Amino acid sequence: MKQPIFPFSAIVGQEQLKTALLLCAIEPYLGGVLIRGDKGSAKSTAARALANILPVIQRTKGCAFNCTPDKPSRHCHICNSENTKIQASPVPFVNLPLGATEDRVIGTLDIERALQGETGAFQPGLLANAHRGILYIDEVNLLQDHLVDVLLDAAAMGVNSVQREGLSITHPAQFTLIGTMNIEEGDLRPQLLDRFGLMVEVASPMEKSLRADIVRRRIQFETNSEEFTQQWSQQENQLRQKLSNAQNIFPKVGLSDELLNLIIHICCEFEVASLRADIVMHKAARALAALNNRQEVTQDDVKKAAELALPHRRRRKPFEQPELDQQQLDELMQNATQSSKPDNDSSPRQEQTHPEQQNNVPPQSNNQSENPSEVFSATEVDHIRHINVISTGQESTSGKRSKSQSVTRGQTIRTIASENPDNLAIGATLRTAALRNPDNFQVTKSDLHQRIQEGKTGNLIILIVDASGSMAAQRRMETVKGAVLALLTDAYQKRDQVAVIAFRGNQASTLLPPTRSVELAEQHLRELPTGGRTPLSHALQLTLELLSKQNNNLQPLLVFLTDGKANVALNKNTDPWHETLKFADNIAQQKLSSLVIDTESGYLRLGRASQLAKVLIAEYLTLEELSAENLTITIRNQLKGQSF
Repeated sequence: MKQPIFPFSAIVGQEQLKTALLLCAIEPYLGGVLIRGDKGSAKSTAARALANILPVIQRTKGCAFNCTPDKPSRHCHICNSENTKIQASPVPFVNLPLGATEDRVIGTLDIERALQGETGAFQPGLLANAHRGILYIDEVNLLQDHLVDVLLDAAAMGVNSVQREGLSITHPAQFTLIGTMNIEEGDLRPQLLDRFGLMVEVASPMEKSLRADIVRRRIQFETNSEEFTQQWSQQENQLRQKLSNAQNIFPKVGLSDELLNLIIHICCEFEVASLRADIVMHKAARALAALNNRQEVTQDDVKKAAELALPHRRRRKPFEQPELDQQQLDELMQNATQSSKPDNDSSPRQEQTHPEQQNNVPPQSNNQSENPSEVFSATEVDHIRHINVISTGQESTSGKRSKSQSVTRGQTIRTIASENPDNLAIGATLRTAALRNPDNFQVTKSDLHQRIQEGKTGNLIILIVDASGSMAAQRRMETVKGAVLALLTDAYQKRDQVAVIAFRGNQASTLLPPTRSVELAEQHLRELPTGGRTPLSHALQLTLELLSKQNNNLQPLLVFLTDGKANVALNKNTDPWHETLKFADNIAQQKLSSLVIDTESGYLRLGRASQLAKVLIAEYLTLEELSAENLTITIRNQLKGQSF
């Protein structure tokens, strides 16, 4: 039973999102659109609704490659057979699940035809199914790296090449890529991010009347989808006709050299490195003109194209969200209106600054208070030492920090003979059986082969940060925050999950539960006030509680930043330091990877952080050693009994 699709015309608001999707429908080679936004903001609804209003295409009935009828793929046995039937079909809309295997995406050996003795038998994958249509990926930022590599190759070449299982096949794979993502789950790889022609930020409306309309329409659709769809059929047909007309007009739309110079000027002023931005803006501006039934591009079209094509292509640092300086864009457009030569080198160039998000630092006071509360900025820390975690050998969720060959999803690197495989290598098994007895083909237990797959594993990095008065003294916290943010940069690049626990005053608190959004962790740490006493034992207790609630396969890595001067106990009748060591011993018994960064300063040092590291069986570093140049920290996982 076909699942009902919410009408595109019935979507309330989200005008920029709808415009971006329509542009991709007009110009399939635009590169697709990335939709970023919060949960429940109509990202998936709009993407799925687009396919329902696209004009139909001509294809051969039963063709899995979606071949163009007059140019069939030589590997398509349907299109190359006799008595083919051409029919009008909806544009393909293919959903790529996050858990898809590489074979399912690129295609694999057709076992049924291979067993019948046919050579080169190929079963098309999702890339073939999406040819001439839409490839949709929900939560695209969580897609595994080996699948991202496949998508990058197909998007760049417009073809899918399969070299495996004795097959050597290349077939067309030209599709519009639409991806959705929640920014709380982390960012995309830069290479894949640039492949998206357009990007749109969406958010649920805060206007009460709009939210009421959304709720009413959604309830009506869920109550009686057929009746609701019928109510919007006229608007859908009108939009479908508008799209068809725009597709016919698009090849005739012209863009003057003056506006092309404006596009180049805008990209240079925003310091966009990728030349793909200029090309996408050119195509998007022409598609906007076609959508409005015009054959000439205007400056307004160029401006709207820039708003969709540039935000995710600007040079930015980790934790900096993709955005476009609207004021600068307005000034560039205004200057272009006043001058016929927007690329004139003699024109004044606006200075562009990218101020770091910093908190106001109060003036230093010589008075030492029992419970001071200040917010310190972070000093820059260069050449941070990278953290490598050795895999435990158990399957983990996707990440980029360490390799593992014990995963059920990943790139196949080899096959081995195995009479009891849990991941059957079909091609190797069939080849072995055929070579063993070509005249009487029969698969036996001795022919079975196991696939060995390699993937990257993720980590859960729990930052336990001391924000007490002993740390804040002499603005030591500025250096500590700089070190933590540098560690977060490493986590950002490795796509780890991050949690933050801070302790000061009389208790510790979980500032940030485990999340892939290291941007949120960075924000919490920049705004973290310091001062007061040191409830270190409570922080260790919260760490144990957080670990007990984890039900995924992420490998935990605990990073403690403290001087170890505990002076607040959970039990008033217990010595704070002894209570801290008791909790540390409980953590050590779980045999987790840990790192203690000693932030103690001054001539006279108690060495409490060093003692804490010994009880935790953790690697120990001073804050100065952490930021040393050209060094690498290796945290050996103790689940296999490794020692430091």
